[in-house]
Amino acid sequence: MLVSNAWQQRLADARENRLQTQRWRTRRAVENGTLDFAGNDYLGLAQDPRVSEAQAAGARHYGAGAGASHLVSGHLAVHEALEDALAEWTGRERALLFSTGYMANLGVLQALADRDTAIFQDRLNHASLLDGGRLSGARSRRFHHRDTHDLDRLLTRSERPHKLVVSDGVFSMDGDVAEIASLVTTSQRHHAWLMIDDAHGVGVLGDNGSGCAGSTWNSTEVPILVGTLGKALGTAGAFVAGDAALIEHLIQFSRSYIYTTAQPPAIAAATLKALTIIQSEPEHRDRLNANIAYFRQVAQQLGLPLSASATAIQPLVLGDEARTLHWAARLQTLGIHVGAIRPPTVPNGEARLRITLSARHTRDHIDRLLAALASCQREGAACLTHA
Repeated sequence: MLVSNAWQQRLADARENRLQTQRWRTRRAVENGTLDFAGNDYLGLAQDPRVSEAQAAGARHYGAGAGASHLVSGHLAVHEALEDALAEWTGRERALLFSTGYMANLGVLQALADRDTAIFQDRLNHASLLDGGRLSGARSRRFHHRDTHDLDRLLTRSERPHKLVVSDGVFSMDGDVAEIASLVTTSQRHHAWLMIDDAHGVGVLGDNGSGCAGSTWNSTEVPILVGTLGKALGTAGAFVAGDAALIEHLIQFSRSYIYTTAQPPAIAAATLKALTIIQSEPEHRDRLNANIAYFRQVAQQLGLPLSASATAIQPLVLGDEARTLHWAARLQTLGIHVGAIRPPTVPNGEARLRITLSARHTRDHIDRLLAALASCQREGAACLTHA
């Protein structure tokens, strides 16, 4: 009984701490009719009937699930076809499917790094990359955000025989893009491998939507490329692309690949269709880019606290956590859903509304959002005036 009470108290204390700091997270079932400016379906393919039908056809043909891990009996022809298509799309020799982006990043870092490895990560990297570095047992250092001079300084001081530089491609909370060219040059100067997690870039950036580090940079320059399928491609899962030696190493040593059931084959079938659409219909990217430009133009005219992002991720940094929650709740009453992002996801003092744009958004949708944000800003100004 005492042990049980101790555990219950521990949970209660953690909950109370989060509530007191206004950092308690809650799930909300998004209802039909709500304007979604929080998700990552950048090209609207999650709602494309052709992708849905491909998934249904895949389920009818292969069944609902893979039934086993890839190394047992769960690696099916449709998985093989998708890996081949992803490798060709990103200009790599091979690609390997993972069930989630988080598992891909953990799996790569765990399989490659050890005590003889030094990992150098951008300070604003995604949590999965930071967690993967910790779990690998390697020595990890974090360089200033998008600052390759600081990275160069840290690499120069390192005496580890194996060095791995790791960065997001598009940073998920800020929407800015890594300096890939400078990362490539700096990594090669120090004989380090470079890993880019392009979760928010594949599908929307680069040649043919292959991302900020896809076909533009080869596997000598960016040896490890990670991408997710649940954002611009509209489905679920992730992949790692690189040369054959890297992929074979991951098949042998990546625990999050070896010891998990393979991606449902219907998802792979849907992803193949989404990939075909991305490659053959650039108008989806064109529409997204037009939406980004329009939103930024009007938001700047309204004097909204807009960050310097040219991607679909448009943060409004409000700073105060209570203010951020208030704005998000106000938007919710107007049928608009945005992400209210607070520490520890972002640094202290940088709470924000994380607004994401999609090719499915119409000009009217964006106007509704902008009008609601302007209303929040006027309300806040009035409160300050009467304080």
